[in-house]
Amino acid sequence: MRRALIHFLWAALGCVTLASLIAFIAIWNGWIGYMPDVEDLQNPISKYASQVYTADNKLMGTYNMNQENRIHVDYDNLSPYLVKALVATEDERFYEHSGIDFIALGRAIIKRGVLGQTSAGGGSTITQQLAKQLYSNTAESTSERLLQKPIEWVIAIKLEKYYTKEEIITMYLNYFDFLHNAVGIKNASNVYFSKEPKDLKLEEAATLIGLCKNPSFFNPVRYPDRCRERRNVVLGQMLKAGKITRGEYLMATEKPLALNFKRSDHKDGIATYFREFLRQYMMAKKPERSKYPSWNLVQYSIDSLAWETDPLYGWCNKNVKKNGEPYNVYTDGLKIFTTLDSRMQKYAEEAVRKHVGGFLQPEFKKENRLKKNAPFTTNLKPAEVKAILDRSMRQSDRYRMMKAHGATEEEIREAFQKPTEMTVFTYRGDIDTIMSPMDSIRYVKSFLRAGFMSMDPRTGAVKAYVGGIDFNHFKYDMVTQGRRQVGSTIKPFLYALSMSNGMSPCDVVRNSPKRFGNWAP
Repeated sequence: MRRALIHFLWAALGCVTLASLIAFIAIWNGWIGYMPDVEDLQNPISKYASQVYTADNKLMGTYNMNQENRIHVDYDNLSPYLVKALVATEDERFYEHSGIDFIALGRAIIKRGVLGQTSAGGGSTITQQLAKQLYSNTAESTSERLLQKPIEWVIAIKLEKYYTKEEIITMYLNYFDFLHNAVGIKNASNVYFSKEPKDLKLEEAATLIGLCKNPSFFNPVRYPDRCRERRNVVLGQMLKAGKITRGEYLMATEKPLALNFKRSDHKDGIATYFREFLRQYMMAKKPERSKYPSWNLVQYSIDSLAWETDPLYGWCNKNVKKNGEPYNVYTDGLKIFTTLDSRMQKYAEEAVRKHVGGFLQPEFKKENRLKKNAPFTTNLKPAEVKAILDRSMRQSDRYRMMKAHGATEEEIREAFQKPTEMTVFTYRGDIDTIMSPMDSIRYVKSFLRAGFMSMDPRTGAVKAYVGGIDFNHFKYDMVTQGRRQVGSTIKPFLYALSMSNGMSPCDVVRNSPKRFGNWAP
């Protein structure tokens, strides 16, 4: 009986081993579940934000997709505390295994699976966690999660095959979403502490690594006490692993979180109008005449000439990556260097806002107090004003959304007259108020617009570019989209032409109308 039991156990073990081997081979070759191909494994992080720099090497801002404002940081630019904290907390035998820590896995199976100890810790290595982040969708059930686990083990082994331990840690920290649009360790350092990753102190590094367990639950902005407790747990793990001394531990655990929090947004930074113009210019496709309205064929000619003669126009579609796909400023991590001067740009933005908001706008408001048509000119008839407002209404997102949901014209007009809560622009900052959508259109049109562009006359390099008073609320770019008379800016050209043809600054010209055929300027 005993001998039969032993034979049975050996047979069962053999069957389990054989089944595991077959399952491993099937998963490795992609016969079961999803297995990324070699090219994907060699380039696992496909989305990095592109960065735009000034001529004096200041970061103006980034382009990113779905708020994944991820910027790559090399291992050498990480604080040593980050690496020590991550390994001590998430995977103490990280440098000893090849993707799967069988000791931690066995402990997790026995303590969590058999004994039901939920606080016993998990068996996932840093490499397995990276595989999960890169390739696993959110599981909708426990059984689905159990099926994902073996696939992640195999992917972890493959990642260990292609990358060094340092590269795996770098990928993990570059990929992780630390909440509040802080995707990747560079943004997390900037958002929470206004620092670069290499400059993080011990307690700051421990705070960020503490978020890796559950960034929402340990959110340092909403739950600072909970986050501080988690940070101290990380510090305790570092002490236990011998990564820090007891003195460092005691000193760090006594410190407050000391956040220097600033939420990240791709609209942050200087020269927002210029960055939007540059994005459109670089992402432009080869012009097709059929896509231009009849009244704008001049623009078609300008764009066609730019496509043929300007390497920057449509750069992303003129150049391709190794896989043959065109570049994308949102995902391909480009570094774009411009001719703008950060100091000139700062002064230009301040000058426009001060001159328009501090001087011209108050004067315009004072002038409009007694005007029945305000903010429109008194030369317009009421019907013309109504036509302008109606056109703006039909161009609004609210109108398009209501139309798409089947609302009638009458229902839409009624909705546009109904007061509603909204946030509007003021020079003192955005305010929450209640007004009808139609009144908000009239309110927006009461703001004066301005554009400013400074250029080096010797090289044509643009040094400062301000397309309006506030990009968040007024997307229309007065530098490149605005249609205005050239005004006195024509005078230098006119005078230079005159003097190059024999006239002097002292010559007098009769100020009288002159005709050229059927045309008189």
